[in-house]
Amino acid sequence: MNTLSIRAFIPPLTRRGLPLRAIRCYAVQAPGAPTMEVFSNQHKWMQKERAAANVEASRSVDYLRDEVASRLCERVLDINRHFPHVLDLGANACNIANALTLPSPEEPEKGPRSKRVGKITAAESSATLLHRDADLPFNNEIEIIREVLPTSELLPFQANTFDAVFSSLSLHWINDLPSVLAQVNNVLKPDAPFISVMMGGDSLYELRTSLQLAEQDRRGGVATHTSPLADVKDVGGLLQKTGFNLLTVDVDDIIVDYPDTFSLMKDLQAMGESNAVLSREKGPIQRDVLLAADSIYRSLHGNEDGTLPATFRLIYMIGWKHSPDQAKPLERGTGMFSIKDYLEKNGEGGEGKN
Repeated sequence: MNTLSIRAFIPPLTRRGLPLRAIRCYAVQAPGAPTMEVFSNQHKWMQKERAAANVEASRSVDYLRDEVASRLCERVLDINRHFPHVLDLGANACNIANALTLPSPEEPEKGPRSKRVGKITAAESSATLLHRDADLPFNNEIEIIREVLPTSELLPFQANTFDAVFSSLSLHWINDLPSVLAQVNNVLKPDAPFISVMMGGDSLYELRTSLQLAEQDRRGGVATHTSPLADVKDVGGLLQKTGFNLLTVDVDDIIVDYPDTFSLMKDLQAMGESNAVLSREKGPIQRDVLLAADSIYRSLHGNEDGTLPATFRLIYMIGWKHSPDQAKPLERGTGMFSIKDYLEKNGEGGEGKN
């Protein structure tokens, strides 16, 4: 695992004065994806609507979505192409559009990243969340078309419409992910990219393990309080099965330090990221379980300064829609050469040399 500090490439970020830290690692691919209905779309929609209705509280916890959207936009800059019309699928509060209007932290002299994008269609099932920031200045710096989706799992767009599809922190609530990816492939123009980031299976593992151990101790069993998430090993296989080529999958870990478990869970609720599993336990978690979980959290994962780290594992993926003119990988074996011949040619081999 390669470790990279977030401070190495962007200014230090803070959450209420507490630093965000980042770890990057890379994963292999493997097939497989869930096909059963796991999440309640209606409950997730209600969570987003309630959270976005409290505008100030909702904006105050956008530190994660804003940072992830910025990182996704950095990947867009790696593609030397202009995108006249982009779909932002699961746009939340148009965090990607906002990030596009800002200069790159690595190359601020090049100006706003929006130069790569003509207009952006922001599609989101929660109307309140989608329009929450419609009055902010960034709306005047990029053309945004806001479209409320009847459901997060149906794309009401014509085939071959968009020059790119972006998606940031929304796909982890999709039940039928293969179907949505196939629809994304359909609405893309040939040789157009799908660039996305979603929560990965190890997200919030500190909170998960602490709640499970606390409930086992206090209740003698474990209930469903956190949502299952896709495994990074499945993502490449899903993209390939739904028709994407030239795949790239990588992983970022963003670690946010919180003063206690209650602050973490409060922020998750304000984000609209609370549990939405169909089989979830109804009602709030009992206070004695929460107190025990906080103690376990500190014992197992706590920082020396008394804060509690929460890991958000982010799976980034890039896939390209097929095109006859698309670059193709070389045939197997065509990249082979003789190391012996290379060394002899450069004077580093030959007789009498060890």
